[in-house]
Amino acid sequence: MRETVRVASVRPAAGGGRWVDVDPERLPAWLNGFAVRHGGYRITGVDEALRLSSGDGVTLGLWAPPGATLPATAPEDIDGFVTDALAERRIGLLLARQASVAVGIAQGPRLLASKVDTYYVQSRTAAGGWSQQRYARRRANQAKAAAESAAEIAVRLLLPELDRLAALVTGGDRRTVEAILGEPQLAPVRPLVSPRLLAVGEPRQAVLEEAAVLARRVRILVHDPA
Repeated sequence: MRETVRVASVRPAAGGGRWVDVDPERLPAWLNGFAVRHGGYRITGVDEALRLSSGDGVTLGLWAPPGATLPATAPEDIDGFVTDALAERRIGLLLARQASVAVGIAQGPRLLASKVDTYYVQSRTAAGGWSQQRYARRRANQAKAAAESAAEIAVRLLLPELDRLAALVTGGDRRTVEAILGEPQLAPVRPLVSPRLLAVGEPRQAVLEEAAVLARRVRILVHDPA
Protein backbone atom coordinates (compact mmCIF):
# COMPACT_ATOMS: atom_id res chain seq x y z
CA MET A 1 0.00 0.00 0.00
CA ARG A 2 1.32 3.43 -0.90
CA GLU A 3 2.07 5.64 2.08
CA THR A 4 0.02 8.83 2.25
CA VAL A 5 2.21 11.86 2.90
CA ARG A 6 0.38 14.28 5.14
CA VAL A 7 1.09 17.96 4.59
CA ALA A 8 0.13 21.04 6.55
CA SER A 9 -1.66 22.69 3.67
CA VAL A 10 -1.87 23.16 -0.05
CA ARG A 11 -2.84 26.70 -0.99
CA PRO A 12 -2.48 29.09 -3.92
CA ALA A 13 0.64 31.24 -4.01
CA ALA A 14 0.60 34.91 -4.84
CA GLY A 15 2.03 35.30 -8.32
CA GLY A 16 1.14 31.76 -9.37
CA GLY A 17 1.79 28.22 -8.30
CA ARG A 18 0.86 26.67 -4.99
CA TRP A 19 2.46 26.23 -1.58
CA VAL A 20 2.82 22.79 -0.02
CA ASP A 21 4.10 22.39 3.55
CA VAL A 22 5.74 19.06 4.42
CA ASP A 23 6.96 17.70 7.75
CA PRO A 24 10.75 17.14 7.59
CA GLU A 25 10.29 13.47 8.54
CA ARG A 26 8.06 12.98 5.48
CA LEU A 27 10.14 15.00 3.02
CA PRO A 28 12.06 11.99 1.58
CA ALA A 29 8.79 10.16 0.85
CA TRP A 30 7.27 13.31 -0.65
CA LEU A 31 10.27 13.81 -2.96
CA ASN A 32 10.29 10.14 -3.96
CA GLY A 33 6.59 10.31 -4.79
CA PHE A 34 7.13 13.51 -6.77
CA ALA A 35 9.93 11.85 -8.77
CA VAL A 36 7.74 8.85 -9.60
CA ARG A 37 4.82 11.01 -10.72
CA HIS A 38 6.85 13.54 -12.74
CA GLY A 39 9.68 11.62 -14.35
CA GLY A 40 12.41 12.31 -11.81
CA TYR A 41 13.95 15.69 -11.00
CA ARG A 42 17.24 17.55 -11.08
CA ILE A 43 18.58 20.40 -8.99
CA THR A 44 18.83 23.59 -11.02
CA GLY A 45 20.23 26.04 -8.48
CA VAL A 46 20.19 27.59 -5.03
CA ASP A 47 19.14 31.12 -4.10
CA GLU A 48 16.77 31.78 -1.22
CA ALA A 49 15.43 28.28 -1.93
CA LEU A 50 16.66 24.99 -3.36
CA ARG A 51 15.38 24.83 -6.96
CA LEU A 52 14.33 21.57 -8.63
CA SER A 53 12.93 20.79 -12.07
CA SER A 54 11.12 17.57 -13.00
CA GLY A 55 11.21 15.55 -16.18
CA ASP A 56 7.78 16.83 -17.23
CA GLY A 57 8.54 20.49 -16.53
CA VAL A 58 7.19 21.01 -13.00
CA THR A 59 9.47 23.25 -10.94
CA LEU A 60 9.89 23.30 -7.18
CA GLY A 61 11.38 25.75 -4.74
CA LEU A 62 12.21 24.25 -1.32
CA TRP A 63 12.57 26.71 1.57
CA ALA A 64 14.56 25.40 4.51
CA PRO A 65 12.96 25.55 7.99
CA PRO A 66 13.92 28.51 10.21
CA GLY A 67 17.51 28.18 11.37
CA ALA A 68 18.43 25.62 8.70
CA THR A 69 20.90 26.45 5.96
CA LEU A 70 20.77 25.87 2.23
CA PRO A 71 23.65 23.92 0.61
CA ALA A 72 25.83 26.73 -0.72
CA THR A 73 28.78 24.73 -2.07
CA ALA A 74 27.04 21.51 -3.11
CA PRO A 75 23.63 22.31 -4.57
CA GLU A 76 23.40 18.75 -5.89
CA ASP A 77 23.30 17.43 -2.32
CA ILE A 78 19.56 16.92 -1.77
CA ASP A 79 20.37 14.49 1.06
CA GLY A 80 22.21 17.27 2.85
CA PHE A 81 19.15 19.52 2.57
CA VAL A 82 16.91 16.79 4.02
CA THR A 83 19.35 16.05 6.85
CA ASP A 84 19.57 19.71 7.80
CA ALA A 85 15.78 20.07 7.70
CA LEU A 86 15.45 17.10 10.07
CA ALA A 87 17.71 18.60 12.72
CA GLU A 88 15.90 19.43 15.97
CA ARG A 89 16.94 23.03 16.48
CA ARG A 90 16.02 25.21 19.40
CA ILE A 91 13.80 28.08 18.27
CA GLY A 92 11.82 30.83 19.91
CA LEU A 93 8.12 31.35 19.18
CA LEU A 94 6.20 34.61 19.42
CA LEU A 95 2.51 34.51 18.54
CA ALA A 96 0.46 37.64 19.04
CA ARG A 97 -2.81 39.32 18.35
CA GLN A 98 -3.86 42.63 19.80
CA ALA A 99 -5.37 41.19 22.98
CA SER A 100 -3.22 38.07 23.50
CA VAL A 101 0.32 36.75 23.26
CA ALA A 102 2.00 33.35 23.48
CA VAL A 103 5.78 33.00 23.80
CA GLY A 104 7.66 29.72 23.82
CA ILE A 105 10.92 27.86 23.45
CA ALA A 106 10.84 24.70 21.31
CA GLN A 107 13.38 21.97 20.67
CA GLY A 108 12.37 20.39 17.40
CA PRO A 109 8.60 19.83 17.59
CA ARG A 110 8.53 19.83 21.41
CA LEU A 111 7.64 22.88 23.45
CA LEU A 112 10.05 23.26 26.39
CA ALA A 113 8.84 26.48 28.00
CA SER A 114 5.92 28.80 27.41
CA LYS A 115 3.89 31.70 28.69
CA VAL A 116 0.45 32.77 27.46
CA ASP A 117 -1.32 35.97 28.48
CA THR A 118 -4.33 38.05 27.48
CA TYR A 119 -5.03 41.77 27.70
CA TYR A 120 -7.99 44.07 27.49
CA VAL A 121 -8.04 46.10 24.29
CA GLN A 122 -11.30 47.87 23.56
CA SER A 123 -13.08 46.84 20.36
CA ARG A 124 -13.63 49.34 17.60
CA THR A 125 -16.65 51.62 17.94
CA ALA A 126 -19.07 52.89 15.34
CA ALA A 127 -19.56 56.16 17.18
CA GLY A 128 -18.62 59.35 15.36
CA GLY A 129 -17.15 62.74 16.23
CA TRP A 130 -15.41 63.33 19.53
CA SER A 131 -16.61 60.02 20.96
CA GLN A 132 -14.92 58.09 18.17
CA GLN A 133 -11.67 60.00 18.65
CA ARG A 134 -11.76 59.42 22.40
CA TYR A 135 -12.35 55.70 21.94
CA ALA A 136 -9.58 55.54 19.32
CA ARG A 137 -7.07 57.18 21.69
CA ARG A 138 -8.09 54.87 24.52
CA ARG A 139 -7.82 51.84 22.28
CA ALA A 140 -4.38 52.91 21.03
CA ASN A 141 -3.16 53.37 24.61
CA GLN A 142 -4.49 49.93 25.58
CA ALA A 143 -2.81 48.33 22.55
CA LYS A 144 0.50 50.01 23.40
CA ALA A 145 0.30 48.82 27.01
CA ALA A 146 -0.48 45.29 25.79
CA ALA A 147 2.55 45.33 23.47
CA GLU A 148 4.79 46.49 26.31
CA SER A 149 3.52 43.72 28.61
CA ALA A 150 3.94 41.13 25.85
CA ALA A 151 7.50 42.34 25.26
CA GLU A 152 8.29 41.82 28.95
CA ILE A 153 7.15 38.19 28.65
CA ALA A 154 9.27 37.73 25.53
CA VAL A 155 12.29 39.22 27.32
CA ARG A 156 11.92 36.78 30.25
CA LEU A 157 11.68 33.71 28.02
CA LEU A 158 13.79 34.54 24.98
CA LEU A 159 16.79 36.56 26.17
CA PRO A 160 18.17 33.86 28.53
CA GLU A 161 18.09 31.44 25.58
CA LEU A 162 19.46 33.88 23.03
CA ASP A 163 22.81 32.15 22.47
CA ARG A 164 21.11 28.80 21.89
CA LEU A 165 18.31 29.90 19.57
CA ALA A 166 18.62 29.14 15.86
CA ALA A 167 15.69 31.39 14.94
CA LEU A 168 12.64 33.25 16.24
CA VAL A 169 9.40 32.29 14.49
CA THR A 170 6.44 34.65 14.73
CA GLY A 171 2.76 34.25 14.00
CA GLY A 172 -0.63 35.94 14.26
CA ASP A 173 -1.18 39.62 13.48
CA ARG A 174 1.85 41.16 11.77
CA ARG A 175 1.28 44.68 13.10
CA THR A 176 1.00 43.45 16.69
CA VAL A 177 4.08 41.24 16.34
CA GLU A 178 6.07 44.15 14.93
CA ALA A 179 4.91 46.41 17.76
CA ILE A 180 6.16 43.89 20.33
CA LEU A 181 9.49 43.35 18.57
CA GLY A 182 9.84 47.11 18.29
CA GLU A 183 10.24 47.44 22.05
CA PRO A 184 13.90 48.41 22.75
CA GLN A 185 14.62 45.52 25.13
CA LEU A 186 13.95 43.00 22.34
CA ALA A 187 16.57 44.44 19.98
CA PRO A 188 18.93 41.45 20.54
CA VAL A 189 16.39 38.95 19.16
CA ARG A 190 15.44 40.85 16.01
CA PRO A 191 18.27 39.42 13.88
CA LEU A 192 16.88 35.93 14.56
CA VAL A 193 13.36 36.65 13.27
CA SER A 194 12.30 34.33 10.46
CA PRO A 195 10.75 36.12 7.44
CA ARG A 196 7.70 33.86 7.47
CA LEU A 197 4.72 34.79 9.66
CA LEU A 198 2.72 31.73 10.73
CA ALA A 199 -1.01 31.91 10.09
CA VAL A 200 -2.41 30.94 13.48
CA GLY A 201 -5.55 31.62 15.47
CA GLU A 202 -5.87 33.37 18.81
CA PRO A 203 -2.65 32.64 20.74
CA ARG A 204 -3.33 29.89 23.25
CA GLN A 205 -1.25 27.07 24.72
CA ALA A 206 -2.54 24.53 22.19
CA VAL A 207 -1.89 26.95 19.33
CA LEU A 208 1.67 27.49 20.59
CA GLU A 209 2.26 23.73 20.69
CA GLU A 210 0.98 23.43 17.13
CA ALA A 211 3.20 26.33 16.03
CA ALA A 212 6.29 24.41 17.20
CA VAL A 213 5.36 21.71 14.67
CA LEU A 214 4.34 24.11 11.89
CA ALA A 215 7.58 26.09 12.15
CA ARG A 216 9.68 23.04 11.19
CA ARG A 217 7.82 22.23 8.00
CA VAL A 218 9.57 22.62 4.67
CA ARG A 219 7.74 25.08 2.42
CA ILE A 220 7.61 23.99 -1.20
CA LEU A 221 6.48 26.26 -4.03
CA VAL A 222 5.16 24.19 -6.93
CA HIS A 223 4.82 25.59 -10.46
CA ASP A 224 3.23 23.50 -13.19
CA PRO A 225 4.42 24.01 -16.78
CA ALA A 226 2.39 26.45 -18.85
